[in-house]
Amino acid sequence: MTKSAPEHFNAVASRYAASEVHAHSPTILRLHELLAPKRLDSICDVACGPGHLALSFSDRAARIVGVDAAPAMLHEFQKLAMDRGLTIETIQANVENIPLPANSFAAVVSRLAPHHFTDLGKAIREMVRLTKPRSCVAVIDLEGYENQVLDDLNHQIEVLHDASHVRSYTAAQWREFFTTTGLAVEALESGHTELPGGLAIKRWCEIGNTPKAAESKIRALLAAASPSQLDAMRIRPDGAEFYLPIRTLIILGRKS
Repeated sequence: MTKSAPEHFNAVASRYAASEVHAHSPTILRLHELLAPKRLDSICDVACGPGHLALSFSDRAARIVGVDAAPAMLHEFQKLAMDRGLTIETIQANVENIPLPANSFAAVVSRLAPHHFTDLGKAIREMVRLTKPRSCVAVIDLEGYENQVLDDLNHQIEVLHDASHVRSYTAAQWREFFTTTGLAVEALESGHTELPGGLAIKRWCEIGNTPKAAESKIRALLAAASPSQLDAMRIRPDGAEFYLPIRTLIILGRKS
Protein backbone atom coordinates (compact mmCIF):
# COMPACT_ATOMS: atom_id res chain seq x y z
CA MET A 1 0.00 0.00 0.00
CA THR A 2 1.33 3.43 -0.96
CA LYS A 3 1.91 5.71 2.01
CA SER A 4 0.33 9.15 2.14
CA ALA A 5 2.74 12.10 2.06
CA PRO A 6 2.46 12.74 5.84
CA GLU A 7 3.08 9.05 6.60
CA HIS A 8 6.10 8.99 4.31
CA PHE A 9 7.58 12.17 5.76
CA ASN A 10 7.03 11.09 9.35
CA ALA A 11 9.23 8.10 8.52
CA VAL A 12 12.05 10.13 6.93
CA ALA A 13 11.98 13.29 9.05
CA SER A 14 15.37 12.77 10.70
CA ARG A 15 16.95 12.02 7.31
CA TYR A 16 15.65 15.29 5.89
CA ALA A 17 16.90 17.17 8.94
CA ALA A 18 20.41 15.87 8.19
CA SER A 19 20.14 16.01 4.38
CA GLU A 20 22.83 18.05 2.62
CA VAL A 21 20.34 18.78 -0.17
CA HIS A 22 17.76 20.25 2.17
CA ALA A 23 20.00 21.96 4.73
CA HIS A 24 22.17 24.05 2.38
CA SER A 25 21.60 25.23 -1.15
CA PRO A 26 22.50 28.04 -3.56
CA THR A 27 18.77 28.59 -4.08
CA ILE A 28 18.26 29.52 -0.42
CA LEU A 29 20.92 32.20 -0.78
CA ARG A 30 19.41 33.34 -4.07
CA LEU A 31 15.96 33.65 -2.55
CA HIS A 32 17.37 35.90 0.16
CA GLU A 33 18.89 38.08 -2.56
CA LEU A 34 15.57 38.31 -4.39
CA LEU A 35 13.75 39.27 -1.21
CA ALA A 36 16.36 42.00 -0.59
CA PRO A 37 18.28 42.47 2.69
CA LYS A 38 15.50 44.19 4.64
CA ARG A 39 14.14 42.69 7.85
CA LEU A 40 10.72 41.04 7.85
CA ASP A 41 8.29 41.17 10.72
CA SER A 42 7.09 37.64 9.95
CA ILE A 43 7.58 34.66 7.65
CA CYS A 44 5.59 31.46 7.15
CA ASP A 45 7.23 28.36 5.67
CA VAL A 46 4.51 26.13 4.18
CA ALA A 47 5.24 22.38 4.14
CA CYS A 48 8.35 23.36 6.05
CA GLY A 49 9.73 19.90 6.74
CA PRO A 50 12.54 20.22 9.29
CA GLY A 51 12.54 23.98 8.73
CA HIS A 52 15.82 24.60 6.92
CA LEU A 53 14.42 27.42 4.78
CA ALA A 54 12.52 29.00 7.68
CA LEU A 55 15.58 28.91 9.92
CA SER A 56 17.66 30.66 7.26
CA PHE A 57 15.56 33.75 8.08
CA SER A 58 16.48 33.71 11.78
CA ASP A 59 18.48 36.95 11.48
CA ARG A 60 15.87 38.65 9.31
CA ALA A 61 12.42 37.73 10.62
CA ALA A 62 11.03 38.59 14.03
CA ARG A 63 8.43 35.81 13.80
CA ILE A 64 9.03 32.42 12.14
CA VAL A 65 6.15 29.99 11.62
CA GLY A 66 6.40 26.53 10.06
CA VAL A 67 3.41 24.58 8.75
CA ASP A 68 3.58 20.87 7.94
CA ALA A 69 1.20 17.91 7.90
CA ALA A 70 3.80 15.54 9.36
CA PRO A 71 4.31 15.91 13.13
CA ALA A 72 7.73 14.25 12.97
CA MET A 73 8.92 16.97 10.60
CA LEU A 74 7.71 19.66 12.98
CA HIS A 75 9.52 17.88 15.81
CA GLU A 76 12.77 18.02 13.82
CA PHE A 77 12.13 21.70 13.10
CA GLN A 78 11.68 22.38 16.82
CA LYS A 79 14.89 20.47 17.63
CA LEU A 80 16.95 22.40 15.08
CA ALA A 81 15.55 25.70 16.35
CA MET A 82 16.26 24.77 19.96
CA ASP A 83 19.83 23.78 19.08
CA ARG A 84 20.32 27.29 17.67
CA GLY A 85 18.60 29.03 20.56
CA LEU A 86 15.73 30.22 18.36
CA THR A 87 12.04 30.63 19.09
CA ILE A 88 9.71 29.40 16.37
CA GLU A 89 6.06 28.46 16.00
CA THR A 90 4.76 25.27 14.40
CA ILE A 91 1.34 24.41 13.01
CA GLN A 92 0.32 20.88 12.00
CA ALA A 93 -1.96 21.30 9.00
CA ASN A 94 -2.48 20.41 5.38
CA VAL A 95 -1.28 23.06 2.95
CA GLU A 96 -4.75 23.51 1.46
CA ASN A 97 -6.31 24.52 4.79
CA ILE A 98 -3.98 26.34 7.19
CA PRO A 99 -5.58 27.56 10.46
CA LEU A 100 -3.94 30.99 10.49
CA PRO A 101 -5.52 34.41 9.87
CA ALA A 102 -5.44 36.03 6.45
CA ASN A 103 -2.96 38.84 5.71
CA SER A 104 -0.64 37.71 8.53
CA PHE A 105 2.85 37.42 7.01
CA ALA A 106 5.40 39.62 5.28
CA ALA A 107 6.51 36.58 3.26
CA VAL A 108 5.12 33.10 2.70
CA VAL A 109 7.57 30.57 1.29
CA SER A 110 7.84 26.89 0.40
CA ARG A 111 10.84 24.84 -0.69
CA LEU A 112 11.16 21.34 -2.19
CA ALA A 113 7.58 20.51 -1.21
CA PRO A 114 4.97 21.64 -3.77
CA HIS A 115 5.71 18.69 -6.07
CA HIS A 116 3.94 16.63 -3.36
CA PHE A 117 0.81 18.82 -3.23
CA THR A 118 -2.32 17.07 -4.50
CA ASP A 119 -4.05 20.39 -5.27
CA LEU A 120 -1.33 22.90 -6.06
CA GLY A 121 -3.72 25.65 -7.13
CA LYS A 122 -5.58 25.49 -3.82
CA ALA A 123 -2.31 25.43 -1.87
CA ILE A 124 -1.06 28.56 -3.65
CA ARG A 125 -4.36 30.33 -2.99
CA GLU A 126 -3.93 29.50 0.69
CA MET A 127 -0.38 30.87 0.66
CA VAL A 128 -1.66 34.06 -0.96
CA ARG A 129 -4.41 34.34 1.66
CA LEU A 130 -1.82 34.27 4.45
CA THR A 131 0.32 36.95 2.81
CA LYS A 132 -0.08 40.63 3.67
CA PRO A 133 -1.01 43.00 0.84
CA ARG A 134 2.01 44.06 -1.26
CA SER A 135 4.07 41.24 0.28
CA CYS A 136 5.62 38.17 -1.36
CA VAL A 137 4.96 34.51 -1.97
CA ALA A 138 8.08 32.56 -2.99
CA VAL A 139 8.62 28.94 -4.02
CA ILE A 140 11.70 26.85 -4.69
CA ASP A 141 10.77 23.49 -6.16
CA LEU A 142 11.76 20.71 -8.52
CA GLU A 143 11.44 21.80 -12.14
CA GLY A 144 9.75 19.83 -14.88
CA TYR A 145 10.87 19.72 -18.53
CA GLU A 146 9.22 21.29 -21.57
CA ASN A 147 10.56 18.35 -23.59
CA GLN A 148 7.93 15.63 -23.08
CA VAL A 149 10.37 12.71 -23.37
CA LEU A 150 12.66 14.17 -20.72
CA ASP A 151 9.70 15.11 -18.53
CA ASP A 152 8.30 11.57 -18.70
CA LEU A 153 11.69 10.09 -17.78
CA ASN A 154 12.12 12.55 -14.94
CA HIS A 155 8.62 11.79 -13.65
CA GLN A 156 9.23 8.03 -13.66
CA ILE A 157 12.43 8.50 -11.67
CA GLU A 158 10.81 10.85 -9.16
CA VAL A 159 7.86 8.54 -8.48
CA LEU A 160 10.18 5.57 -8.02
CA HIS A 161 12.29 7.62 -5.61
CA ASP A 162 9.24 8.75 -3.62
CA ALA A 163 5.76 7.40 -4.31
CA SER A 164 4.18 10.54 -2.79
CA HIS A 165 5.60 12.65 -5.65
CA VAL A 166 2.79 14.22 -7.68
CA ARG A 167 4.42 16.36 -10.39
CA SER A 168 7.41 18.57 -11.11
CA TYR A 169 5.99 21.60 -12.93
CA THR A 170 7.62 23.63 -15.67
CA ALA A 171 8.44 27.32 -15.36
CA ALA A 172 5.52 28.17 -17.65
CA GLN A 173 3.12 26.16 -15.48
CA TRP A 174 4.40 27.88 -12.34
CA ARG A 175 3.90 31.30 -13.90
CA GLU A 176 0.31 30.36 -14.72
CA PHE A 177 -0.35 29.08 -11.19
CA PHE A 178 0.90 32.36 -9.75
CA THR A 179 -0.84 34.73 -12.15
CA THR A 180 -4.20 32.96 -11.87
CA THR A 181 -4.13 33.59 -8.11
CA GLY A 182 -3.50 37.29 -8.68
CA LEU A 183 0.22 37.33 -7.90
CA ALA A 184 2.42 39.62 -9.97
CA VAL A 185 5.48 37.55 -10.87
CA GLU A 186 8.62 39.55 -10.06
CA ALA A 187 11.17 36.76 -10.57
CA LEU A 188 11.13 33.36 -12.26
CA GLU A 189 14.48 31.61 -12.55
CA SER A 190 14.75 28.11 -13.98
CA GLY A 191 17.64 25.69 -14.26
CA HIS A 192 18.93 26.06 -10.71
CA THR A 193 20.50 23.12 -8.92
CA GLU A 194 20.34 22.26 -5.24
CA LEU A 195 23.70 20.49 -5.23
CA PRO A 196 26.08 21.79 -7.91
CA GLY A 197 28.38 18.76 -7.66
CA GLY A 198 25.47 16.37 -8.06
CA LEU A 199 23.96 13.87 -5.65
CA ALA A 200 24.65 10.15 -6.04
CA ILE A 201 21.60 7.97 -6.65
CA LYS A 202 22.64 5.89 -3.63
CA ARG A 203 22.58 8.93 -1.32
CA TRP A 204 19.39 10.32 -2.90
CA CYS A 205 17.63 7.04 -2.19
CA GLU A 206 19.04 6.87 1.34
CA ILE A 207 17.54 10.29 2.14
CA GLY A 208 14.18 9.33 0.67
CA ASN A 209 14.14 5.81 2.16
CA THR A 210 13.57 4.46 -1.35
CA PRO A 211 13.00 0.67 -1.56
CA LYS A 212 15.93 -1.21 -3.08
CA ALA A 213 13.77 -2.54 -5.92
CA ALA A 214 12.77 1.01 -6.86
CA GLU A 215 16.39 2.17 -6.69
CA SER A 216 17.33 -0.62 -9.10
CA LYS A 217 14.59 0.51 -11.50
CA ILE A 218 15.90 4.10 -11.35
CA ARG A 219 19.37 2.88 -12.26
CA ALA A 220 17.99 0.77 -15.11
CA LEU A 221 16.07 3.74 -16.54
CA LEU A 222 19.16 5.95 -16.44
CA ALA A 223 21.36 3.23 -17.92
CA ALA A 224 18.90 2.91 -20.82
CA ALA A 225 18.75 6.67 -21.44
CA SER A 226 20.82 8.10 -24.27
CA PRO A 227 23.92 10.20 -23.53
CA SER A 228 22.13 13.21 -25.03
CA GLN A 229 19.18 12.75 -22.67
CA LEU A 230 21.44 12.48 -19.62
CA ASP A 231 23.36 15.53 -20.77
CA ALA A 232 20.16 17.54 -21.25
CA MET A 233 19.10 16.59 -17.71
CA ARG A 234 22.61 17.29 -16.39
CA ILE A 235 22.77 13.77 -14.96
CA ARG A 236 26.38 12.70 -14.73
CA PRO A 237 27.31 9.02 -15.06
CA ASP A 238 30.44 7.95 -13.20
CA GLY A 239 31.21 4.27 -13.46
CA ALA A 240 28.21 2.39 -12.09
CA GLU A 241 26.83 5.49 -10.34
CA PHE A 242 24.77 8.44 -11.55
CA TYR A 243 24.82 11.94 -10.05
CA LEU A 244 21.70 14.10 -10.09
CA PRO A 245 21.79 17.92 -10.02
CA ILE A 246 18.40 18.18 -8.18
CA ARG A 247 17.13 20.67 -10.79
CA THR A 248 14.93 23.42 -9.39
CA LEU A 249 13.36 26.77 -10.13
CA ILE A 250 12.59 29.84 -8.03
CA ILE A 251 9.46 31.91 -8.45
CA LEU A 252 8.56 35.02 -6.50
CA GLY A 253 5.26 36.84 -6.76
CA ARG A 254 3.83 39.90 -5.06
CA LYS A 255 0.29 40.17 -3.73
CA SER A 256 -1.63 43.27 -4.78
